[in-house]
Amino acid sequence: MSQANISLSVLDQSPIKAGSDASAALQETLELAKLCDDLGYFRYWVAEHHASDALAGCSPEVLLGRLGAETTKIRLGSGGIMLPHYSPYKVAENFKILETLYPNRVDLGVGRAPGTDPFTAAAIRYGSRVGPEHFPNMVVDLQALLNDTDPRTPGMENARAFPQVANPPELWMLGSSEDSANLAALTGLPYNFAYFINPQIRPDIFDYYREHFEPGPNCNEPRAALTLFTVCAETETDALELSKSRDLWFIRLLRGNPGPFPSVQEAMDYDYSEGELRAIEENRDRRAVGTPEQVCEKLESYKKQFDLDELMILTITHDPQARRRSYELLNSAW
Repeated sequence: MSQANISLSVLDQSPIKAGSDASAALQETLELAKLCDDLGYFRYWVAEHHASDALAGCSPEVLLGRLGAETTKIRLGSGGIMLPHYSPYKVAENFKILETLYPNRVDLGVGRAPGTDPFTAAAIRYGSRVGPEHFPNMVVDLQALLNDTDPRTPGMENARAFPQVANPPELWMLGSSEDSANLAALTGLPYNFAYFINPQIRPDIFDYYREHFEPGPNCNEPRAALTLFTVCAETETDALELSKSRDLWFIRLLRGNPGPFPSVQEAMDYDYSEGELRAIEENRDRRAVGTPEQVCEKLESYKKQFDLDELMILTITHDPQARRRSYELLNSAW
């Protein structure tokens, strides 16, 4: 592969910055999606997180409805819908509506993680006993509902989700473990590994996925993507300084209470312990932070190491202009 034939896409978690609020975070998502559409990025996915004062995107399908009206070319999708919380039937309806509004531009990425704490996860399910252990079957049922075929679950054989569409939304398996790679292979789905969540990836995970891939109704061949954290700036010093915000947020995440994304100054003023500095240094090696040339070199290394078909990048800085500039610089260099 070469850079010319591997897609570069964007994941947006709609981060809330210290001193700001969710309204500003969602407005930034709208503006960033329009920019990435203009720049020519391939996909723009939004995440699902609940009960968070750090991440504003709790309803990808609602946000995607607005993003479709704000953009013209870029594919739009969920990164992802946390399927164990919901009825596969209702998810299929939501994304068929999106596909009807924005034909051939809609992706449906699904995952098993709760995207929140146990209490909130239980509140979302509202007493339902259908939990993550049913995820594989839910994926198969969702796949059938998107394709107007018979779901697997007894009693649902004749269920059909409307409106009917000429081409179903593109269904993706998201994950950060071997289990998700295995399920993606068995269900014949493209696979996106969340490297920004779990950088302790086994080196052969994509080989395993490709070797065990069984063609499905929407995907005849395996397709592998990796999502990682990046910050791009004119100089390496500037990029490293911008990334300090996420360093401090990462440490607070490890403690269980990340809060809004801190400013660079707040991160520089923080008194890190030796253990925290060690954790940051270990995490830093698994990101792409630097000049456009340095970031491209790092992305190229991952592409070759894992034989990827696509790369998806997640960039968060406290300064929204620096974030926008990061995507501009990377797109120009790539």
